[in-house]
Amino acid sequence: MADRTVAPKVHALVEGSRRVVDSDWFGMAVFGVIMANAAVLGVETYSGAVDRWHAELKMLEHAFLAVFTAEILLRAAAHADRPRDFLRDPWNLFDIAVVALAFLPIARENATVLRLLRLARVLRAARFLPQVRIVISAIGKSLPGMLSFVLVGTLLLYVYAMVGWVFFADDDPEHYGSIGRAVLTLFLLITLDGLGDAVRAGLEISRWTIVYFGSFVLFGSFVLVNLLIGVVINSLEEARQMETAMDHRPSSLEPTGPGEEILRDRIETARRALQELETALDAQTVHRSARRRYAPAHEVDRDHAGLP
Repeated sequence: MADRTVAPKVHALVEGSRRVVDSDWFGMAVFGVIMANAAVLGVETYSGAVDRWHAELKMLEHAFLAVFTAEILLRAAAHADRPRDFLRDPWNLFDIAVVALAFLPIARENATVLRLLRLARVLRAARFLPQVRIVISAIGKSLPGMLSFVLVGTLLLYVYAMVGWVFFADDDPEHYGSIGRAVLTLFLLITLDGLGDAVRAGLEISRWTIVYFGSFVLFGSFVLVNLLIGVVINSLEEARQMETAMDHRPSSLEPTGPGEEILRDRIETARRALQELETALDAQTVHRSARRRYAPAHEVDRDHAGLP
């Protein structure tokens, strides 16, 4: 009897939670709380404000934590019928980690860790900003391409640093006295900062240094940087297409067409009929048990087989 009433209650909980989570006002309210949390963090950087409103700020911190906990519970309840989908979303995992860690004693006793966790809550605002989500997703998708870029850039810096150490170590030990100093000098030259001074200092040593600096700027500042920009832009376009596809995906609460709407109506009608049938069977079972309990023995044992 209890199992038959659990499923409808879970279904009602999921549907109600999903309507709340998918509503526009819910996202706006949570975003407003995140911004208020960020504002309170900024206020706490002023020692005078902390001394004056210590109790109020502490109360606000507890209120923010309660709101974020309720938000996660609502999102989890909206996916109670499919918890795997809830755990597949990276934003849900990030939210759970940020909020759950705040309850750990080691975090609450360490002021620095607690401030970092509260600061991490501000990053949750990206969940409600589609353009920021696209950029973050693009950065994540560009990491494999960036790894290749880092390997090529490291190889280029090492080769040119060794060449610079061979030719300039004696005349310019401050910038090329070791492989580490040479790599640092060339890394700064990728941004073209101080390139003129480096070229003039190199020309005082040899005219051929113009070939060294010219080729390095060509490969380092133009080829590598443009390659990195291309990787990021390509990943950004892929992330934008994925975000657009998710925005146009039909909601689980809305039928995608007339056929699905009819099917949903029939399933709902069948579910109600099944519930009514189960209720009637339960009532009939109770009625028979009552009759067997209070009826005379000769009426119950009509087949003369003997009472059990």
